[in-house]
Amino acid sequence: MDTKILKQLLESIDVLSIVGDVDKTIVDVTCDSRTVKEGSLFVAVRGVSVDAHQFLPQVAQDGAAAVVCEQLPSAPSEHVTYVLVKDSNIALAHLASAWYDYPSSQLKLVGVTGTNGKTTIATLLYELANLMGFKAGLLSTVRNIVDKRVEPAKQTTPDHLTLNRLLHEMVQAGCEYAFMEVSSHACVQHRVDGLKFAGGIFTNLTRDHLDYHGTVDNYIKAKKMFFDSLGSDAFAVINIDDKVGPVMVQNTKAKKYTYSLLTLADFKCRMIEDRLDGTLLNINGTNVDVLFTGRFNAYNLTSVYAAALLLGWDKEQVLVKMSQLVPVAGRFQTMRSPRGYIAIVDYAHTPDALINVLDAALEVMNGRGTLITVCGCGGNRDSGKRPIMAREAALRSGRLILTSDNPRFEDPDAILRDMEAGLPADRLSTTLTITDRRQAIKTACSLAQPGDVVLVAGKGHEDYQEVKGVKHHFDDREEIMKIFETEK
Repeated sequence: MDTKILKQLLESIDVLSIVGDVDKTIVDVTCDSRTVKEGSLFVAVRGVSVDAHQFLPQVAQDGAAAVVCEQLPSAPSEHVTYVLVKDSNIALAHLASAWYDYPSSQLKLVGVTGTNGKTTIATLLYELANLMGFKAGLLSTVRNIVDKRVEPAKQTTPDHLTLNRLLHEMVQAGCEYAFMEVSSHACVQHRVDGLKFAGGIFTNLTRDHLDYHGTVDNYIKAKKMFFDSLGSDAFAVINIDDKVGPVMVQNTKAKKYTYSLLTLADFKCRMIEDRLDGTLLNINGTNVDVLFTGRFNAYNLTSVYAAALLLGWDKEQVLVKMSQLVPVAGRFQTMRSPRGYIAIVDYAHTPDALINVLDAALEVMNGRGTLITVCGCGGNRDSGKRPIMAREAALRSGRLILTSDNPRFEDPDAILRDMEAGLPADRLSTTLTITDRRQAIKTACSLAQPGDVVLVAGKGHEDYQEVKGVKHHFDDREEIMKIFETEK
């Protein structure tokens, strides 16, 4: 980016007071004290584990031209301009947008929020835009894409500066649209403040991230913040079949629309035929054959259709291109074994997501064959969902294998004991506990007979397993394909 004058940048934020010269030239904006250089504007953010205000003396020594902070240092430097604000996080969001020339206002940006389906919907909208002949960008859990250039994703919603940098690069690349996941963490941490959205989509809300938010009510409020921030020229599309849907848009200024599989809605979908290799849907009276399976994917695709039409895309062309869309990696990804059984890899890591994929598999199997499920729960996350997930998996599976997911800093066996506590007594005989994930997947495949389905849930697209804070390469899909090779 070119340099900017501090006074111009400060026009984007609410300032309580200023100590020093505002006509300085700023060479970059950062919230990482380690990257401060001569002429930097440093924003001191109070993080979960670190308060950056403690670094104010150091950034002054390193040449910072200005500092945005909530509290002035006890010994201010005469060479630094101090800008006092009420909330540094909010200020950082607006400064990031201003630094990158307000890129979201130069794109049609659509945000997707909810517990499940965010990655699939955002990715499919990006893919659909490409098929329609538009240039677009994507910000997702799996990857960030600027037109066609892929950048690995480190978190669901990037930090304020990375987010605006990527949007700016999309503008430079000639993108007309951008689609992004909006996480509850991002809402609470004000990472999407200062962005202009053309629309927002709400998928559903179930128990998740309670280790961070504390209560389901706080989780709901975090998601609702996104819709509260939408402007009157934006659209808000909600899943009316989810009881939290109407709550999301109670206070939004955006124009409200609904989608449903169960009741009257602006965008109504019916599942006519469901197969392991696809589904015949009827959306608003028109049939479309898609390469996706399960009720949850019918919801995802209906929201994609809704957003596409609300963006002004041609209805007939949208339906044609939807039939060409392919499933997102690790989201109900099916693979056929040489021995005649089907393996499915899915990211499901919440009770509701796991129930959805289990029910989708059972619906397609229609009483034929046995469903063998492999699943675990992550460490250092909401432990309350562990017995719930084990119970729901046991009730829906012919055989269940509990195994390690990403234990992080927890003891994998302790996590499995938490899961075992939720098992119904009559399902103990059909459940195995195998800590080693590779061995668990091998065991499931060895138990499978022709016509059976092996569901490996929890990691989906992830290509690592995190143990004691260290990420080791591990990909469920690779493990399954290795097993298939031995079966030929």
